[in-house]
Amino acid sequence: MRTSIATVSLSGTLTEKLTAAARAGFDGVEIFENDLIGSPLTPEEIRDRAADLGLTIDLYQPMRDIEAVPEAEFARNLRRAAHKFRLMRRLGADTVLVCSSVSPHAVDDDALAAGQLRRLAALAQESGVRVAYEALAWGRHVSTYDHAWRIVEAADHPALGVCLDSFHILARGSDPTGIEAIPGERIFFLQLADAPLMALDVLQWSRHYRCFPGQGDLDVAGLVRAAVRAGYDGPLSLEVFNDVFRQAEAGRTAVDAQRSLALLQESAGLTAPPAPVVPTGFAFAEIATADTARITPLLSALGFSRTARHSGKPVDLWEQGEARILLNTDTSGHRPDLSLTAVGLETPAPEAASARAESLLAPVLPRRRAPEDAPLDAVAAPDGTEFFFCATGRRGHSDWTGDFAPAPQAPTPQAPAGIGITRIDHVALTQPWHQFDEAVLFHRSVLGLHPHASVDLADPYGLLRSRAASNAEGTVRIALGVGASPTDDPARPQHIALATDDLVAAVRGARAAGARLLPVPANYYDDLAACHTFAPGELETYRELGILYDRDEKGEFRHCYTLTTGRLFFELVERTGGYDGYGARNAPVRLAAQRA
Repeated sequence: MRTSIATVSLSGTLTEKLTAAARAGFDGVEIFENDLIGSPLTPEEIRDRAADLGLTIDLYQPMRDIEAVPEAEFARNLRRAAHKFRLMRRLGADTVLVCSSVSPHAVDDDALAAGQLRRLAALAQESGVRVAYEALAWGRHVSTYDHAWRIVEAADHPALGVCLDSFHILARGSDPTGIEAIPGERIFFLQLADAPLMALDVLQWSRHYRCFPGQGDLDVAGLVRAAVRAGYDGPLSLEVFNDVFRQAEAGRTAVDAQRSLALLQESAGLTAPPAPVVPTGFAFAEIATADTARITPLLSALGFSRTARHSGKPVDLWEQGEARILLNTDTSGHRPDLSLTAVGLETPAPEAASARAESLLAPVLPRRRAPEDAPLDAVAAPDGTEFFFCATGRRGHSDWTGDFAPAPQAPTPQAPAGIGITRIDHVALTQPWHQFDEAVLFHRSVLGLHPHASVDLADPYGLLRSRAASNAEGTVRIALGVGASPTDDPARPQHIALATDDLVAAVRGARAAGARLLPVPANYYDDLAACHTFAPGELETYRELGILYDRDEKGEFRHCYTLTTGRLFFELVERTGGYDGYGARNAPVRLAAQRA
């Protein structure tokens, strides 16, 4: 289906918004009245600019407080509407959005509303314009789509139809299946937005917290399916009021918006792009640093051994169990020194994963490689982290480990002994403030991971927001974090969590080898004693070693942290039973200890 976006969903001038929408691949736009009023361009120039960019102007919006008012006021509304209809002809738009009235002068009289909307539609028809009547969720007397349709049906004019807005419908808990009873030709427009579930006044919820489909909790795909079954064949248009989007760069927001519509159409069964390829595990985590001396002592103390070096690049491979760390000293173009810059994902079908990424506007990154190097595709996440699609040691697929030769023997007399690390449990990536929702959608749509509920974490200097995404088995977990405001430090630490089956033994081994672990306040363990019952000596061991503890109805979680080096620290974790979280209750203690 055709795609469209309301200019209110993007930041910048009207010209910048049109350019961003066109470059992202949209077919059309909704022109928001404030954008036109504030533009130095004439309506004719805006129409021509849109046409030059390959965009149609699908909707002009909004007209407010029109219907069910005293006759004298309605006469003034018709005069205002006549002016707008002439403007629309100059603009090249043939459909106008009319919102259900919130005016204190509006009366609860459906017959009056239908009669006045019929007169409005007749006037619109003279200018070649259609009127799409939308029920605002906070409308004074009309607040549901079925009520709006009853009024439109009673008005019985060919130039009058309904506009269905997914937020207004789903935020009120209305059943969208009733849309199927509306004739498709009377559904003039379909506006789409998602939102996180929040206990908030619906007007404030709508004005500040809408997001693109797939970034929130509403069943937007189900509503689209109902509209298509009714016979709707117009554009899928995004109308998103969001404080973050209004401040973010318009170009990447438009790409994110287009990606959301691609996922939405797939979820609604309207398109069949390359299927998601869900990763099965971590192949490696890559750390960029100009000086390996800052990190190699810690890796050694954590039981990792330097086993191989890339045949043509300054990259070393460190291994323990199935956990692999790459140290890359080519830091040109990378983020701050000593940071996590790339993640290798074990992927059942790397080529299919790449095709999926490209179909969702995440083009495969160019990669410098020698002719003998294994082909290895990668895509960039919104924060710049590169994700590689790997098939380590699998017959019939290129194996990236073949590019590495065994490392020469180090002059030290003995390689470090392992401490029981088995694999990478999860990675935590700090996101730029403007890109958090974009990152959630990327990990869901491109990588095929399932996003979990958003969690607020208390830092001594504010709240941090965290949202994890994982595969069903929990063998790939990625925690996304963001600060409370745009001024929050964008270089907050990232971390790599390493799994072990015996955390106590692993910590003792790491400490004996010289690892410096994050100290935990004694008050934490006093509180822990009040919350849980432990076996004799268990809590004392945790206190001695700086181990944090959590449990839920499924299992237990033990974890501890190294001190931060550069922009990176490590976490050691032990999961028992079916524990599926990340120790969120302990995050404030960890954050305070790191600040200290």
